[in-house]
Amino acid sequence: MFLLTQFIGLYVINQYATQKFVDGEITKINATKNLPYGMEIPEIDEEKDYKTNLTSILISFAIAIAILFMLTRFKAKFVLKTWFFLVTILALGISFTSFLPVIKYASLIALVFAVPLAIWKIYGRNFLIHNFSELLIYPGIAAVFVPLLNLTSIIILLILISVYDMWAVWKSKIMQKMAKFQMNELKIFGGFYVPYASKKQRQKIKKIRQQIKEKITSKKEANKKSIKINVAILGGGDIIFPLITAGIVMKTWGLWSAIGIIFGALLGLSLLLIFSNKKKFYPAMPFIVSGIFLAMLITWLIIRFNLLI
Repeated sequence: MFLLTQFIGLYVINQYATQKFVDGEITKINATKNLPYGMEIPEIDEEKDYKTNLTSILISFAIAIAILFMLTRFKAKFVLKTWFFLVTILALGISFTSFLPVIKYASLIALVFAVPLAIWKIYGRNFLIHNFSELLIYPGIAAVFVPLLNLTSIIILLILISVYDMWAVWKSKIMQKMAKFQMNELKIFGGFYVPYASKKQRQKIKKIRQQIKEKITSKKEANKKSIKINVAILGGGDIIFPLITAGIVMKTWGLWSAIGIIFGALLGLSLLLIFSNKKKFYPAMPFIVSGIFLAMLITWLIIRFNLLI
């Protein structure tokens, strides 16, 4: 799912791109599509504009985390669900619009798909629908942020996010608290999640289903029996930041370099999944970012080598 999201994201980002890597340099182009719902990509003329954008993003990120933490602490379920709902609609609308032909009401048609999917995701509690919608949410968000940053600013952002991720998971444990609140109280989660049961748990579930089939117990009585199962989760930040990086690399060094970044991120994530222990929280960003930086270094060396030739 992580890998699929990255490739969907490259397509969506490319549809709204105003800069491309052409003949060894970044060239301004006319976007295939404009961002919908009144959003506009600002003109960036100088290097300092990227620095300004990075500062604004960092401040916005800090404010958003603070608000999210406070809402979680005071258990403001309605506000949080509404927030998730609106962001989901907007992100899905951007992604769906990128797949539609360039017609007058494409963004409104996109909402016809986005709104029901968002309702099902936030209020329907179906993990298949949840994960499917996540495949399209992050590409929509990335399409907004990629034009605002360059290679230097995204490298700084990745380092800062990795440090924050380690602090939030290992030191303050804020990430665990917010994740548990989202899943246990809100019944939603910002990221991928896959429930899986042990052999013993599967036997219990099979037994209950058999009892329902043989009418020994009713569905109503069966629903009262709770069986706790394990859940593998990957936070939204661990998905969106590699995608934003790949989008920035695509406009700076081209498509194949961006694909290299994706597989570098996948390598870092895979190593974490292989060597991590069950029932423990880990900050994924340091591992993912290590893979991204490795891919960046290899890409830079290849480009440098070709330039020397």
